[in-house]
Amino acid sequence: MSTKLRLNVMMFLEFFVWGAFFVPMTSYLQQIFADEENLNTIIGDVYSTQTWAAIFAPIIVGFVADRLINKEYINGVLQIVGAAMLWWCSTITESPTQFYWVMMAFFLCYMPTLALVNAITFQNVSSIEDEFPKIRLWGTIGWIVSGLVISESLFGLLPIPVLPGVENAGSTNWPLRISAVVGFVYGLYSFTLPKSPPQGRDAPFSLSNMMGLDAIRLFRNPSYLVFAICSFLICIPLAFYYARTYDFVEKMAFGSSSAGVMALGQVSEIFFMALVPFFLVRLGVKWMLLVGMLAWALRYALFGLMPGTPSMLVLGILLHGICYDFFFVTGQLYTDRSSPPEIRTSAQALLGLLTYGAGMLVGNLLHGPWGDYIGLNPTTKAGWAASAAEFWLMPAGLALAVAVLFFATFWDRSKAATGVAGKTTPTEDVTVVEPV
Repeated sequence: MSTKLRLNVMMFLEFFVWGAFFVPMTSYLQQIFADEENLNTIIGDVYSTQTWAAIFAPIIVGFVADRLINKEYINGVLQIVGAAMLWWCSTITESPTQFYWVMMAFFLCYMPTLALVNAITFQNVSSIEDEFPKIRLWGTIGWIVSGLVISESLFGLLPIPVLPGVENAGSTNWPLRISAVVGFVYGLYSFTLPKSPPQGRDAPFSLSNMMGLDAIRLFRNPSYLVFAICSFLICIPLAFYYARTYDFVEKMAFGSSSAGVMALGQVSEIFFMALVPFFLVRLGVKWMLLVGMLAWALRYALFGLMPGTPSMLVLGILLHGICYDFFFVTGQLYTDRSSPPEIRTSAQALLGLLTYGAGMLVGNLLHGPWGDYIGLNPTTKAGWAASAAEFWLMPAGLALAVAVLFFATFWDRSKAATGVAGKTTPTEDVTVVEPV
């Protein structure tokens, strides 16, 4: 098997494991903890385990993988231990607290592997700029396939009976167990990956560098400071999408096919990813980022104002490509262009901490109590229909407010923001990549 094919399989399995259970998990939590008080808060807390782990992941990768042990070995061990944690989660039905801590253990194993698979790829390709995007694409494909498997449908259009005898798998423990089995196989497979030995054994250890904190000097640039603040703020409403869209569209329209319908978001991501260079040159960074933010507000407005219209729910899901690519990919490019070469890795790590770490953590800790406060009953269609406007228009308002703030305060006229800067290799430094 060629090196490139082995890396493609690695990326596919990496994101299949995450996508298979993470998208429908909210529906499963409703089933097993339906009688618990503050059900929405329980869901928010469980989803926050991913963001807590994202904050601590750089420490694991930055020290162990860079200085002590081959990256493929660490990835294998973490995947196998993580698989055991997911299987354990699939057996927990009575204690939300126990489920929370076991899921936390899983994500503490899994989140470092997002950086590891990138690092393994960088270390084993001849041209990062040319080859990494093609390899990373297989991660998105893995996420899409996981949704099709769980929904047993082709994007909700045609049935695919891959789980015979299982009805509405997304509301059962099947996704957790499928992820656990695939994760265990993936862990074993990791030991066969191309050798990726530590590259920083002799480098001095710096916690600030590892966490990206030495990139704080970028904040001396007022425009980048505005970008950083708005990046943190926009990820607060982002958390609503990842944690609550599945059970919302499941109850309102698509039932057991919801995971397949949700996978349309990743199809959209692939399409708009190809358009980023075209629009970046013509619109520049400010308008690309602004369009991404406004797409968030529009998506939530569609969910809140037309919850009973399936076509509008699908449109909201399809907006994912603009939401992610126009904001996150453009933001990573802007960060790379704004950073001196010696701190580009740190700058990407800092951006990850602000967005998928701190921003989404606040969002995950917010949407649960907000659902309980407005009296959302997420277990029925009637419950969602009664509270959809209140629930979704709040993050829509947050996203719109951030967009207005960004429009009024971001005035970078440098080459980094105009879209005409010279050739760069931003993917070389990206350590945490959104799956969806």
